[in-house]
Amino acid sequence: MSQLVIKESRREERFKNKERRGKFEIIADVLSVAREGAKKTQIVYKANLNFKIVSEYLSFLEVKGFIGNTSRDYTTTEKGEKFLRIYKEMEELLA
Repeated sequence: MSQLVIKESRREERFKNKERRGKFEIIADVLSVAREGAKKTQIVYKANLNFKIVSEYLSFLEVKGFIGNTSRDYTTTEKGEKFLRIYKEMEELLA
């Protein structure tokens, strides 16, 4: 729960300052949303992206094995979880 609050406040802070996200940050946001399984629409809204961009990222992440698609739900794979762990470690090192 505390990680979610921290992530939400980082998002709010970034949007206030109108900072653009990099590819890795977008990937981390998409994978985080899909951890418990999510529909494309949920990913669009929770990761603050549009459908075109989400479709591109989901295709890329599926091909690379970071995300799985079961009917309409997308779920983060073990490889995607590993990415999130490493990404979090990098964020902490840079903080």
